[in-house]
Amino acid sequence: MNKWAILSGIEGNLLAYEAVLADIKRQINQIEAVYILGDLIGPSPEVEKLVERVLNPLRDELEPLVCKGWWEEKCLILHGLGSTGETDDLIAKYGGETVKLLWDSVSRQTVQWLRNLDFGFFELDCLLIHGTTLSIDEELTPNTAPITILDRLSRMQANTLFCGRSGLAFQYQLETGAVTTSVTTLDRQLSPQTVNISPRQVIGVGNVGRTPGEAKYTLYTPTNNHVEFRTVRYGVS
Repeated sequence: MNKWAILSGIEGNLLAYEAVLADIKRQINQIEAVYILGDLIGPSPEVEKLVERVLNPLRDELEPLVCKGWWEEKCLILHGLGSTGETDDLIAKYGGETVKLLWDSVSRQTVQWLRNLDFGFFELDCLLIHGTTLSIDEELTPNTAPITILDRLSRMQANTLFCGRSGLAFQYQLETGAVTTSVTTLDRQLSPQTVNISPRQVIGVGNVGRTPGEAKYTLYTPTNNHVEFRTVRYGVS
């Protein structure tokens, strides 16, 4: 069966990325596509080597499809190319030294490449993005309210949403049901409307580079909707 390998959060960790590639190669002739759902870069001196590796796969490797993530967006903001002009949350969370490392680690050429990355990918009935249909910053987790999950899925009419912002590996399923809505104005109340809900799901694809020695990614089989979470150990015996 042909599968998708879905990664997120490499964060400049070249060793973790190589470990995942090696794991993918062991699944001979089963992988038909590799997706990187943002946070390819991070405050790491290996960023340029990692980007070069991603852009120039070996002969027996698939070329990954890459979309923007939180770190890409913050890098673009630093260079005056982001959708907003604020880096307050980046400084508050990581401090000035990390911001400087991010600036020093990413070349102008790579910045221009990041600028042209897609927001996400829509394949079959699946949406693959870093955050949500609302924002790159937004995290979906197993504790997110079902009505929020439904809203984020409905915005793009997706049955399955793959995301990497939280860094968690999880499968969140919405069963069949119905939502009834009504609108009340100053002069009258409109008749309630009921919308039937078909089964849908959100998949958190894990994080490759954040935890030293442990890379997590996801395999997905479109033909039967099978999800497999993979954990790859590297750098230690």
